[in-house]
Amino acid sequence: MSHTDHQHFLQQAIELATHSAQQQGGPFAAIIVKDGTVIGRGHNQVTQNCDPSAHAEIMAIRDACKTTNNYQLNDCIIYASCEPCPMCMSAIYWARIPVLFYAATSADAADAGFDDQFIYDELEKPYAERRIHIQQLDMPDARASFQAWKKNTSRKDY
Repeated sequence: MSHTDHQHFLQQAIELATHSAQQQGGPFAAIIVKDGTVIGRGHNQVTQNCDPSAHAEIMAIRDACKTTNNYQLNDCIIYASCEPCPMCMSAIYWARIPVLFYAATSADAADAGFDDQFIYDELEKPYAERRIHIQQLDMPDARASFQAWKKNTSRKDY
């Protein structure tokens, strides 16, 4: 695809984000494209759905996976109105999307009150220094699900 094509799809994401910001959603949106066709759209629906994971990129990934009936989007491009947060970047990696284009930066989002830098900072700290208490408990069956997974000959690897 050409530079102009990428700008076209990114502009769609920006317009969807602007519309979302004017409604009850947040000012973020994402478009997923496969072979030049939009297969997934999403805008921030955190407050609408009472779901902290309902970020634009997550919603677009869910939509694209539903459209393609596949949990891997390794032949797609995601266009995000803003640089994705750590959760959304993780979802992009898990979906195996190889290309990301974004418009606004995380600094732009922080200026509007959406600052995710503290998450990046937290992830660099040892567990004992994080805001969330994290502790492993020694459980006899801690690995039982992994053992069952390894033995399941009909499993679908991902």
